[in-house]
Amino acid sequence: MASNGQAGDMTGEIAPPPGAGGTRLARGGRSGLPAGPPLPTFAQAAIWALRPLDLMDRCAERYGEIFTLRVRRGSPWVLISNPEHVKLLFTNQSAQIRAGAGEANPLLEPLLGSRSVMLLDEPQHLGDRKRLLPSFHGDRMRDYGAMMTDVAERQIRTWPTGEPFELWPRMQAISLDVVMSAVFDELEPARRELLRERLVTLTDWINQPRRLALLAAIGKRSITNSSKFHHVMGEVEAVVLAEVRRRRTAGARPGREDIHSMLEREYGGEESHTSEKKMRDELVTMLSDGPTATSLAWVFERLLRHPDKLARLREEVLGAESEEYLDAVVKETLRLCPAVPLVMRRLAEPMQLGEHTIPPGTIVAPSVYLMHRRADLYAEPLEFRPERFLESSAGTYTWIPFGGGVRRCVAWFFAQLEMKRVIQVVLREFDLSPAASGGESAMRSSVSFAPNGGARVVARRRRQGRFAEPAAA
Repeated sequence: MASNGQAGDMTGEIAPPPGAGGTRLARGGRSGLPAGPPLPTFAQAAIWALRPLDLMDRCAERYGEIFTLRVRRGSPWVLISNPEHVKLLFTNQSAQIRAGAGEANPLLEPLLGSRSVMLLDEPQHLGDRKRLLPSFHGDRMRDYGAMMTDVAERQIRTWPTGEPFELWPRMQAISLDVVMSAVFDELEPARRELLRERLVTLTDWINQPRRLALLAAIGKRSITNSSKFHHVMGEVEAVVLAEVRRRRTAGARPGREDIHSMLEREYGGEESHTSEKKMRDELVTMLSDGPTATSLAWVFERLLRHPDKLARLREEVLGAESEEYLDAVVKETLRLCPAVPLVMRRLAEPMQLGEHTIPPGTIVAPSVYLMHRRADLYAEPLEFRPERFLESSAGTYTWIPFGGGVRRCVAWFFAQLEMKRVIQVVLREFDLSPAASGGESAMRSSVSFAPNGGARVVARRRRQGRFAEPAAA
């Protein structure tokens, strides 16, 4: 178990689940469900709230690659880490599977809204997904890449040098700037700053440790019953919808291709009240990108404990001829330190998983965390070794940080592109060193699991960097 009382250790101090030859299907439990901890629901909810990664490790050791948790009353979770089971779930007919993201994180519905593409069932989900996809393909990605570089270069100019600081909040600032630019291109500076301030206030309020523990233990009512949440959420909604209304009044500008403009072309023809609610939910969903900042913090937390890999990556970045090792570093970080440990789906019909017939209404949850630590899939699974993704490609059903199937994260390529562009800027401009010798454990944040020390580093500007300070006369 992690010794610091946080969510668990993602850096190599806990045992992996059984690998090849060691995996086994648990014997059937009651109601056709696999076996699982015999603790009452309230006890499992408390453990899940405080130590979810450790709970998954212990259950994998005891029950194997499929087991049942009872964290929410009336909604058993069946966690799976067998690639064949995951493939079956991800490729199942969409009508047989319901959205489960709101169950995995009770914050999502009150935060994103019930009309968010993340929370919709079929056929509405697939239709809305198709509307969003053009925002993340083709020329738009090239434009996004240039914008991400510009944002990172602007943000890092404010970083302190020669003293310890936390990278995670700095990465949150970069990611927030990136998503605001992608959603509302050319947002007037005063409105942009107001939106930033209100999003930061909302995030800080949600990320208070006591609030996160209550959210995990008792669900969304710990948020929805809070007048403070409705106030800070309403402040964000007001700015977002004011910008939507301002742009509608001004009329569509030819050639504008930001996410809002593309959505407006899809939804703007609907009756105003419905369209505005839908626009609110989709835009807030896009503006709530916490996992990418978390993953960027983990990249440097891991690289700084492996100087040889950092040196290899810097050499490639400065050479500017390839992104092969950079891509491997991103993939390995998302494997070893997935921002989200579970992908959830609710069954509308029975599903056969091995010897178990899982009944309708059950949540089936591929465990990203356990899958990525299987010794039969990843040699030395607790080691940070990007080279493994130079030796073989990431598997469709074994590397699943963005989920899979028709419900895979619509912005999966955007997130990896952002990670790459930010890493490149940081390595060109700074020499980083860890502020402490030991690796950092994982702690729960609002939508992800972040380094519990915030990825503390000391930064020094490189003489060859674009923004290097002039040498003293």
